[in-house]
Amino acid sequence: MNEYDSDLVGRFLVNSGLAPADNHGNADFIIINTCTVRAKAQQKAFSILGRMAALKKKRRPDLILGIMGCVAQQEGPDLINRFPELDFVLGTREIGRFPEILDRVMNGHEKVVAVDLSQIKSFPDMNHNYYQGRVKGYLSIMEGCNNFCSFCIVPFVRGREVSRTSRDIIREAECLISQGIKEITLLGQNVNSYLSREEKDVGFPMLLKMLNGLDGLTRIRFTTSHPKDLSDQLIRCFEELDKLCPHIHLPLQSGSNKILSRMNRRYTREEYLELVRKLRDMGLDLSITSDIIVGFPGETDEDFKMTLELIKRIEFDGIYSFKYSDRKGTLAEKMNGKVSEDEKAARLLKLQGIQHAITLKRNNNYLGRLQDVLVEGESKKGGQLTGRTGSNKIVNFDCNSSNLGHIVKVLIKGVSSNSLQGLLVNRQ
Repeated sequence: MNEYDSDLVGRFLVNSGLAPADNHGNADFIIINTCTVRAKAQQKAFSILGRMAALKKKRRPDLILGIMGCVAQQEGPDLINRFPELDFVLGTREIGRFPEILDRVMNGHEKVVAVDLSQIKSFPDMNHNYYQGRVKGYLSIMEGCNNFCSFCIVPFVRGREVSRTSRDIIREAECLISQGIKEITLLGQNVNSYLSREEKDVGFPMLLKMLNGLDGLTRIRFTTSHPKDLSDQLIRCFEELDKLCPHIHLPLQSGSNKILSRMNRRYTREEYLELVRKLRDMGLDLSITSDIIVGFPGETDEDFKMTLELIKRIEFDGIYSFKYSDRKGTLAEKMNGKVSEDEKAARLLKLQGIQHAITLKRNNNYLGRLQDVLVEGESKKGGQLTGRTGSNKIVNFDCNSSNLGHIVKVLIKGVSSNSLQGLLVNRQ
């Protein structure tokens, strides 16, 4: 979502006649986009902001410096007081007013704080080639969340759920496709609860079907899904829609019903297992990834063992795992039974070790098999190109750059827990 919002502001800036700088040292205008979903992300944001504020104070007094995103929304005017070098603070719902704010800062020399969550985000036109040269693109279909999980700050910094109209979404998708985008990932704090603002009969499964019919689009992905809203109709979309990739990110968070209840997740481990059964019974070789929080307030050794048992039982293709951290204003912040940092670190290490072995085991299933891979660009390892299977596995292989943006057949010759190594067979 933050990458998408950065591109939104980037499009406004390009429309205003500005151009991207190679690095912050050469920039006349710097915006820091921030996340506050975990303490580590917020600390990183303040660290970067401190460095940029020092750059402006000591060497670049004419530099325009702004902050946006969830930290901006949460801290508001306090950021200007703490970092007087800041020129503006842009909240999560105020991006549509960015041209006005930009004018006030650049031409009116004002300091602006814009953090009104009652705004409905608007989107700039896409009549330029901002996405030219990219293979993949993000597309936000909704903003905010109504679930209020007890650990989560998102409803407080992103606001309540607001869905875009399917007409606006389709128009933006067509613009992305016209600029060469082959794969679109639909974004929302909980895409399963999408319901078009104007066409009340257009829910998420119907939206997927509409996008599946667009010429020039090769693949569709989405994130994130809340288990409590994963319907049979949505599950059937994986069978019915040829462009929908066989991968779902379905956050579990904990394998203990007691902890799930304290988290206000509104499903049980048994209900989650039933969803996994339905997904895998389709026989599509569908990959499932998840999120896990360790050390939530009140989590005992027995609760943690239940999480480990469920991870071994389900065998996720991969997980994002984190130590619990208090978020200001959430219910969990005030809960008793806090787990020590040492214990959280030990549990996280154990969980990640178990999942590492599971991921390697599941990746080994790809050895000797042909996979359709969308060629995305150069591999981080250098000298090769990289892409992903429909199931979201990273594949590195030797390939001519003329294949960028195309789906190619790759024979999997080697595996690790992070990626697959392949041999190009032919272009589809």
